[in-house]
Amino acid sequence: MEIILDESNFEKELKESTFPFFIDFWAEWCGPCQMMGPVISEIAEEYQGRVRMGKVNVDENPNLAGQFGIMGIPTFILFIGGAEKERQVGVVPKEKLVHMLNVNLK
Repeated sequence: MEIILDESNFEKELKESTFPFFIDFWAEWCGPCQMMGPVISEIAEEYQGRVRMGKVNVDENPNLAGQFGIMGIPTFILFIGGAEKERQVGVVPKEKLVHMLNVNLK
């Protein structure tokens, strides 16, 4: 299950998470974001109970996009212990995102 994050709940959700947090920065109008949506949903199901999945709409949350230097979307950031561990930008194969998670979850 993916959690909708915004400027009002982002810090709280990130700090209170006992799991690594994988966040998808996206926008409604973004074709590549729409292409990656089903992939992110699959990963959310496969990693349920091990990783929290979140989505941030950059149009609705420009301060968060600026805070994390989001220059292109989709951008996927993995946070561990509240700190950014790794990021991927653009349309990437599911295997690349799975590899990113597996390497960092060891």
